[in-house]
Amino acid sequence: MGIVSEAHNVKVLGSGQQTIVLGHGFGTDQSVWKHLIPHLVDDNRVILYDNMGAGTTNPDYFDFERYSTLEGYAYDLLSILEELQVQSCIFVGHSVSGMVGVIASITRPDLFSKIVLIAASPRYLNDVDYYGGFEQEDLDQLFDAMRENYKAWCSGFAPLAVGGDMDSVAVQEFSRTLFNMRPDIALSVGQTIFQCDLRQILGLVTVPCHILQSVKDLAVPVVVSEYMHQHLCSESIVEVMSTDGHLPQLSSPDVVIPVLLRHIRYNIAV
Repeated sequence: MGIVSEAHNVKVLGSGQQTIVLGHGFGTDQSVWKHLIPHLVDDNRVILYDNMGAGTTNPDYFDFERYSTLEGYAYDLLSILEELQVQSCIFVGHSVSGMVGVIASITRPDLFSKIVLIAASPRYLNDVDYYGGFEQEDLDQLFDAMRENYKAWCSGFAPLAVGGDMDSVAVQEFSRTLFNMRPDIALSVGQTIFQCDLRQILGLVTVPCHILQSVKDLAVPVVVSEYMHQHLCSESIVEVMSTDGHLPQLSSPDVVIPVLLRHIRYNIAV
């Protein structure tokens, strides 16, 4: 392992010919994949990593300017692949990491055979002829709440995002990883994600994309997955799952894991 891998807590499991890279979303870390990993390691080389800013990473490594756009995370992903000498991979990206994978694939399409996106969105703000789910006022209130009392915000946001009550294991797990982030870093990352607009790059994507979406998701309306399907230049397919919440691989693994495995194993043309 090199410096980049160490900084991102990279783990390499299994030793199959196919390499699968798992990227997590905002407020989580690589532990969000715990239900999926056992189904992959026997036949694949699985690479896990933590996005810079996650509670498991060293906050001293977080560069506020570098991570003011999602390109910073995409460069990190490409650096990890380079350090591990990955020639080609299937990238599974949850939430923001889905778009990070998309950005990285535009720069180096040769490194990605397929991208599987879970609850990903190119833009969260509503716009003319576009429904992202949020008005600017909604986001301003969210950021203010994070600034005023981060711990209280975590307690309120976690059940809304997961789609469960406070007693559910998934909500407790997301609350833990969310609260582990340093508050100023969490606010910065949240602003970068929620204020991004990546609609214009969808037409530059050449790698096949599998778009998976919960039927009910606080952060990403179902229409966003259809928007991405229509605007991606590459081949793409959408599957709306009968799940509730933004972290379905954590909250509804019995439903999501079989769907994920099917999309990882089979190509769009099949």
